[in-house]
Amino acid sequence: QIQLMESGGGLVQPGGSRRLSCAVSGKSARAFNAYDVAWYRQAPGKQRDSVASITAGGTPNYAGSVKGRFTISRDNVGKTVDLQMNSLIPEDTAVYFCSARSIFGGTTYWGQGTQVTVSV
Repeated sequence: QIQLMESGGGLVQPGGSRRLSCAVSGKSARAFNAYDVAWYRQAPGKQRDSVASITAGGTPNYAGSVKGRFTISRDNVGKTVDLQMNSLIPEDTAVYFCSARSIFGGTTYWGQGTQVTVSV
């Protein structure tokens, strides 16, 4: 079992940048290098959508709407997964969630989310 905690949300102006971090802890966290991790976001009244993901082996993947603006990275020693967000636009406003699932299957774990608001 693992726990995920997101941080780094806040208010940012259009065109600005923000870095989100997902910290992993818990009994199974020592096996973090065997987890695929993803960032999702959910805007008010909309479904939760995948933004970016990174495999246990370090291969990233991005939604078309953020490709070229967002970068996902992981630190298996520090047990964190970061999402660097650049050139932010109002449409990026949402609650951002971190999720993780072992490559061997089982439960998908979720964090509580962190709010990102892009506005003047």
